[in-house]
Amino acid sequence: MRVTDREAAETLALSALSFLARDPDRIAAFLSQTGIGPDQIRDAAGQPGFLAGVLDHLLGDESLLLMFADDCGIEPGAVAAARAGLGGRQPPFQS
Repeated sequence: MRVTDREAAETLALSALSFLARDPDRIAAFLSQTGIGPDQIRDAAGQPGFLAGVLDHLLGDESLLLMFADDCGIEPGAVAAARAGLGGRQPPFQS
């Protein structure tokens, strides 16, 4: 899957959020990193930059990224392409 436009990037980011939400440990780590409470996810999801933050979270953890890519049947590089498609400042990543 090649993500080339914003709509596809947003769809992939929503899939990533769903992937995180299906596992209590994964969503807890995401919430901890962002400072968002579980009751705030729905409101936060509509804020600019939130979906990019979901993808940033995956890109910052290679094992999580690989699990997500496998779960979705996509290449891990599609996540980076989607993140680029959302624009905005991208944090430096450490491997």
